[in-house]
Amino acid sequence: MPQVESIKKGSKLVFRKPESEDGSEIWKLIRRCKPLDENSMYCNLLQCDHFGDTCVLVEREGEVVGWISGYIAPSEPDTFFVWQVAVSPDARGLGLGKRMLRHLIQRDVAEDCTKLKTTITESNEASWALFRSFARSMGGELTDEAHFHEEDHFDGHASTEHMVTITFPEEARAAA
Repeated sequence: MPQVESIKKGSKLVFRKPESEDGSEIWKLIRRCKPLDENSMYCNLLQCDHFGDTCVLVEREGEVVGWISGYIAPSEPDTFFVWQVAVSPDARGLGLGKRMLRHLIQRDVAEDCTKLKTTITESNEASWALFRSFARSMGGELTDEAHFHEEDHFDGHASTEHMVTITFPEEARAAA
C-alpha cells in the first residue's frame, strides 16, 4: 500500500514498492544524480522485480524523484543493506533520503533488522551527512571501517568503500 505524505505548496509524495515497469524511470533518475554509479537498466529492472519489498520509489506528481535499493542478505537476516540512494535534484532539501530510510525500516520485511549497513567512499559528503543524520534521529550508533579497498577490489579504478553500520537501539526501532 503506497504511503502519501504532503509537502509544501500542496504537492504530495507517494512512497511505494517499485514494480518492474519502473526500472527505466529509476535508471533515468540515477543518471541525473551524479556522481552515483550507474547500473544497467536491466539491473534496475531486476531490483524492482526481485527486491521490491526492500526498495522504495517516491513519486511527486507522477514523476520519480526518489529511490533506495536495498536488501536483507540471507547470511545476515538482522541487517538491512542499502545499496543506493538517489534523490532528484528537483526534490533535494525535503529530507527525502532520511524519509525513505525510515519508510524502509518500518516495513514488515525489516521487522527483525537491528542494523542498517551501507558502503560510502570517504569523499561522498552527502551520503555521510545522510547516514549520520539518520543514525542520530534513530538514536543509533554509527561505526565504519574500510571494506572494499581501492587496490584490492577495484584495481585502482574506484575509491575505497567504507562499510558503515548503524546499530539501532530496540526502542528506536519500535518507534520508527
